[in-house]
Amino acid sequence: MAKRKPKKTPDNQLAQNRKARHDYTVTETVEAGLVLTGTEIKSMRERRITLQDGFAQIRNGEAWLMNVHISEYAQGNQFNHDPLRNRKLLLHKKQIKRLGLATQDKGVTLIPLKVYLKHGFAKVLIGVAHGKREYDKRESLKRREQDRQIARVMKHY
Repeated sequence: MAKRKPKKTPDNQLAQNRKARHDYTVTETVEAGLVLTGTEIKSMRERRITLQDGFAQIRNGEAWLMNVHISEYAQGNQFNHDPLRNRKLLLHKKQIKRLGLATQDKGVTLIPLKVYLKHGFAKVLIGVAHGKREYDKRESLKRREQDRQIARVMKHY
């Protein structure tokens, strides 16, 4: 079996939630800004962020990013941040209202797909997602493998 090259991430991408597309069906995506402290952004630039268990919530007309782990900054002092604190998302009121209505349905959640830098500002791509069942996951894996086989055969012709 041939060695596979590791996927190269763009320089501005800080973290990606790879498991999200496997566990959820993403129907819509929204780009949001993040309210961060100084040590958080420095730690994020070192790519010390984990999105695995993260989710977003709409509370009191504001969007919040919950359960995203940003490690403490190594050179931080007593003003270092709490790694699991809730972070406010910067969105327009219309976007917050639309996301709030979308999450009213059963089984719909907001999940962070990736975090990246855009013009020096930290942005998070939030996905409106429906949870997949086990048989849905197997079906998508089977379809992906079939597409790979078709591409392999078509490459020779």
